[in-house]
Amino acid sequence: MSRGHATICSVALPIPSPRPYSYAIPPNHGAQVTRGARVVVPVRTRELVGVVLDVDTGPAEGLKPILVVPDPRPAVPEPLLELADWVAQYYVTPIGLTLRAMLPPGLWGASRLVARLIDDDVDGAGVTGAVVAALRAAGGELSASALRRRLRRPVWDSLRRLVHEGVVHLETLPPSLGPDVERVRVVVLTRTLPSLLERERMFGRAIRQREAFEAVDALGGEVGVRHLREQLGFSPSVLRGLVDRGVAQIEAREQMRDPFSGVREQLPDTPTPEQRLAIDAIGRLPSSGGAVLYGVTGSGKTLVYLEALRRQVERGSGAIVLVPEIALTPQTIARVRGVFGDTVAVLHSGLSDGERVDAWRALASGERRVAVGARSAVFAPITDLTAIILDEEHDGSYKHGEAPRYHARDVAFSRGRIQKARVVLGSATPSLETWALRERVNVIRLPNRVGARPLPAVRLVDLRHEDRVAESGPVPWSAALDEAVGRILELGEQAILLLNRRGFAHFIQCHACGHVPECPSCSISLTVHRAPAKLRCHYCGHEAPEPDACPQCAEPLHRTRGIGTQQLERWLAERFTTARLARMDADTTSRKWSHRRILDAVGRREIDLLFGTQMIAKGLDFPHVTLVGVVDADIGLHLPDFRAAERTFQLIAQVAGRAGRGVVGGRVLVQTRSPDHYALTAAAAHDFEGFAAAELEARRSPPYPPHVWLVNVLVSGPHEVDVSSAAVEVAEWLRHLIASRARDAVEVVGPAPAPLARIKRRWRWHLLLRATDRTWLGRIVRYAAWRAPHTRPGPVRVVFDRDPMSLL
Repeated sequence: MSRGHATICSVALPIPSPRPYSYAIPPNHGAQVTRGARVVVPVRTRELVGVVLDVDTGPAEGLKPILVVPDPRPAVPEPLLELADWVAQYYVTPIGLTLRAMLPPGLWGASRLVARLIDDDVDGAGVTGAVVAALRAAGGELSASALRRRLRRPVWDSLRRLVHEGVVHLETLPPSLGPDVERVRVVVLTRTLPSLLERERMFGRAIRQREAFEAVDALGGEVGVRHLREQLGFSPSVLRGLVDRGVAQIEAREQMRDPFSGVREQLPDTPTPEQRLAIDAIGRLPSSGGAVLYGVTGSGKTLVYLEALRRQVERGSGAIVLVPEIALTPQTIARVRGVFGDTVAVLHSGLSDGERVDAWRALASGERRVAVGARSAVFAPITDLTAIILDEEHDGSYKHGEAPRYHARDVAFSRGRIQKARVVLGSATPSLETWALRERVNVIRLPNRVGARPLPAVRLVDLRHEDRVAESGPVPWSAALDEAVGRILELGEQAILLLNRRGFAHFIQCHACGHVPECPSCSISLTVHRAPAKLRCHYCGHEAPEPDACPQCAEPLHRTRGIGTQQLERWLAERFTTARLARMDADTTSRKWSHRRILDAVGRREIDLLFGTQMIAKGLDFPHVTLVGVVDADIGLHLPDFRAAERTFQLIAQVAGRAGRGVVGGRVLVQTRSPDHYALTAAAAHDFEGFAAAELEARRSPPYPPHVWLVNVLVSGPHEVDVSSAAVEVAEWLRHLIASRARDAVEVVGPAPAPLARIKRRWRWHLLLRATDRTWLGRIVRYAAWRAPHTRPGPVRVVFDRDPMSLL
């Protein structure tokens, strides 16, 4: 639209509204209000940060005005606005929620209504009394939203009453506009003193001032005050002396918060002839072209990615490198910085708001050109984008679990089309959706490990017949695995042990009546934890003390069933008393940089046995790991989900690839009670193509992706009867819609209770929309998302999850 005399604009807000809001543009803000700009606008009783989608000329009467335009340039560049529109359309998500997922959390904000207690002598009954008591317990001040959460009930009427009575004062705090820019003080020389005579005349007997001057001069004429004081030992008075003599000044400079600035760069190896062919093949891809880099574990895919990007980045173009786990980021950062130096910025959820905003701004300004991170880094604001790399593209964590429920792989292809960037998907075990594209995208193969090292020998240990160590109790610990671990400890080598279940035990059960404690909010048993001792739900976070007696029959004894990583840790500590252990799971890596500390210790050979959940199965490269053990390969193999076999194969094949990456070689032991299952036999043979052929055939009848496209329609609510009847109503409405408008191009399957029937106090039913025609499926979903029964706000909610990764 014309920008000459724009008077109104549409603004996307981070709320579940299907349409943007319209606002008047004040004359003093006219030049700043452009597409992609952040603005602060009033919304009912509060103020929110939103993003401008469009500007126009027209009557502004009756429209509220924009309050603030905080940034000198648009926060969302034009290509990302186009991408946001695609994501919102494809995943049927409001554009405001889509943009909220794209930008760092620190760039969004909302005003807060704060209640302050001004008359502490008042007591009351009911909700009003509870509000006063909560304010008094909090020191006299709480936000209205915090009060509502604490009391678990509406508080607006009570607050208004207390304000009228003069007991409480309400104040609206404006929204935060993002973390402040971090500034550092820098000593900058203002004069040059090239000769010794000039320096003697200037400083005389002020020896330390002269030394400070010469230190700054030798370091390029500008040095941070902190470095001069803490590293070189110059006092504040010495630095002030340089300023007083007129040879320097102290300036405040903006500094990017980069938590990975201390990561040691890992210089790249020389590509092998096989890698060089792969690098050249990527270089020949056309703009917007795609490729699958299919290489066995240890074949050097990361080096291929980086060398393929090097030429474009050196010319000033940008690139995005995605990894599925935060745990992989430090190793990836070291490798990427070894090639691209300080042009790299990191974007992932483990960083603080300030660190993420700084990285976003550095990429948007062109100061940094290579973005590395997990799923959300696919939205990095790189203008001259040349390539997007998805490492370990098969990983399920590339699928976002909340609105918009996007998959980074599909978003990458859409962005590649918009910005004419190449997209390269890398994996030793590609997803079947990706493998099905091999007729339409280039498949670049790396069939051998670097240095022609052999893939590790894999043995399936049949737990039904194999001898077990008697003292292991509930831990499935075979004599074969016990002997193998003991051997590598004798040799001073390292081992990785996979058990894809955290906690101490899967659940506890009364030995008398069989009762199993369940989460009160979810239809799932509570997992036993020992450090600290409690029962915990891994879906909603509910915690409870472990009972001394059965709540059903009062029997004092109970038994644990199934094992988790905590129980494995206790067994290993008792069995191998001198071994140095490290556990990696969601419990041990919740603190910032915990991944990095553990993996750095493994790299320094300070750890003998690294064990944990699936986060240790991908991408790690430790040459002294000569043994990998899968303690129980059957976890997840028999789940009621069509991807169960695929996920199991990928997990086993990936963790097996951690062994034998050094000159010593390696071996893998996989313990299972299903040694004849095709997912396990194919993983043992390192035969991805054999597994893919078998699994693709298994998914033909009944049809599942990649033979068809799916939408999982999830109906949830607080009351089971209401949810079941709503699910039937939604299914019948969809069947009628499809019969009348889609000529039966889309099939409705269900409804039925979800396998996890209750999560976070909400009962869950689901149904599937299945089609071979992606276009018709999209039309049906976009129409139904705003018109089907129960799609408007209410106790029963309907969610359309397009291309679901799980049906649980």
